[in-house]
Amino acid sequence: MKKIFSLIILFLLTFNVNAQDLDNPAAQRAYMVQTMLRIADPVLSALSKGELRKTMPIEAKTSNAVKYTHLEAFGRTLAGISPWLALGVDESPEGKLRKKYIEMSQLALKNATDKTSPDFLNFNKDGGQPLVDAAFLAQALLRAPNQLWKPLDEQTKNNVIAALKSTRVIKPGESNWLLFSAMVEAALLKFDGTYDKTRVDYAIKQHLIWYKGDGAYGDGANFHWDYYNSFVIQPMFLEVLKTLKEEGINDFEDNGLALKRAIRYAEVQERLIASDGTYPPIGRSLAYRFGAFQLLSKIALMGVLSKYIQPQQVRYALYTMVKKQVEAPNTFDKNGWLTIGFYGHQPEVGESYISTGSLYLCTQVFLILGLPDTDPFWVAPNEDWTARKIWNGKTTLIDKALKDN
Repeated sequence: MKKIFSLIILFLLTFNVNAQDLDNPAAQRAYMVQTMLRIADPVLSALSKGELRKTMPIEAKTSNAVKYTHLEAFGRTLAGISPWLALGVDESPEGKLRKKYIEMSQLALKNATDKTSPDFLNFNKDGGQPLVDAAFLAQALLRAPNQLWKPLDEQTKNNVIAALKSTRVIKPGESNWLLFSAMVEAALLKFDGTYDKTRVDYAIKQHLIWYKGDGAYGDGANFHWDYYNSFVIQPMFLEVLKTLKEEGINDFEDNGLALKRAIRYAEVQERLIASDGTYPPIGRSLAYRFGAFQLLSKIALMGVLSKYIQPQQVRYALYTMVKKQVEAPNTFDKNGWLTIGFYGHQPEVGESYISTGSLYLCTQVFLILGLPDTDPFWVAPNEDWTARKIWNGKTTLIDKALKDN
């Protein structure tokens, strides 16, 4: 840990800005990189050495967590960090850090899927949870194939494919879980050339049926006031459709419609961030913290934000939110692992399915780091986000519902 933090300090000092001047866009990016690596490093470092099971603490309400929490930590961490890794290696301070984490992630993939490794992870036993986190792992591979898939040795590639296929014994429920199966199959289509078409088609068709309007899908047949449209549904829906299209499968003519709905939902998310960087503690899985804003981050990464939203106001909002939440007391334990909570350590916030590994879904907010530091998103001066404009007495546009079928 000392080595990584010395690298981060060196990285921060390379900017001609005061590290405390966090109104500066460059300093904001540096802070976001620092925070992402502070969260991700314990997981990736331990697994790359084959020591994740040995060193990762397990905070949970049930003893079952030990059966799947390690895959949770790995799959979710890699899914969040992968767009940044996808920028590749270069001679910049960030590029050198990426080299370290690309290599670390490749070793972690090897250890996680090698049956002889002490850190061989559970992809198909003890209930349905392994399917969830195999899907996040698949998501990571699809987001950074040149860094996380192509350089792997053939044996490791075979092991990864076998691990993903092994999840087929798990039947997903009639909810957002259908997209976990679809996500796994999308990765198999991309990297193995074969996939279970039924699992993909059914997930897509059901979510089209479950659409509730104004950019939101039901989690199953019912609408839930929570963040699952962002935690899972909309990002995975878009990525499954994108993979099908890339592989020449055009069975669904809804790609544009799904994106239109996602853009609207991201627009709503931007308005949910209060003027002080807080957001409503609504629904289940609040211990995923700012992972709740994955979709807003993803839409910004794609460069398709609503015409009513400037990229720099999203940067300023997400940075302010992350800084406020991550710096709450006792967010990390003494060894740098996340603790259960929404603002600091609040064990009561965690449902029965929440454990230490679950918490690493928070890394999904860092998708925006997949935009290079020269992108206008990271260069333009701060602009207040919608709530901050309104509560500072500034003018802003009227919000309008999305009208579609």
